[in-house]
Amino acid sequence: MKLIVGLGNPGKAYSASRHNAGFMALKALAEKHKVILKRGFLSSSLTAKLNLNDEQVILAQPLSFMNLSGSAVKPLLNKYKIGLNELLVICDDMDLEFGRLKLRPDGSSGGHKGLNSINKSLASNGYCRLRIGVGRPHERIDPADYVLAPFNRAELKEIEGIIDEAVSCVESWITQGLLETMNNYNKRSKSNE
Repeated sequence: MKLIVGLGNPGKAYSASRHNAGFMALKALAEKHKVILKRGFLSSSLTAKLNLNDEQVILAQPLSFMNLSGSAVKPLLNKYKIGLNELLVICDDMDLEFGRLKLRPDGSSGGHKGLNSINKSLASNGYCRLRIGVGRPHERIDPADYVLAPFNRAELKEIEGIIDEAVSCVESWITQGLLETMNNYNKRSKSNE
């Protein structure tokens, strides 16, 4: 069994923000496979189950704010008895050019507060993460304001395709494994196409 967690902030005010790229990818994955994310009893996440090539997968969208993501992820791992090697977290990344995907088997939070919360909660950074590049703001823009702001018009024209690519990457991770997926998706970027 695998657990896929999309990170973001709950609420309409943040729904189209760069920081919610993880939510967007998770929702697109759920829609593609016609499963509905629902809140379970005493759950701190919206979850859905799907079966992909005979692999049981739990999709989860934490209801906590980004900075408290770990408080939602750890109970899910415990509830479903899932090891860290079967966890994939999807999040935004300012250090990647807009639209670039990067899958990693582990690593530091890189300053991402959602990943930092998960690392602290699990006392480990030994889980996979898919980062979706949102690019860096201009020097005069506060990075926190930038990630909490909606995608601009030019980005909105491309974001659907980027999210579709992220969904394909997650499906590959589930069915083909980490190494093959990294080889196929980490090389891709807008400039390569």
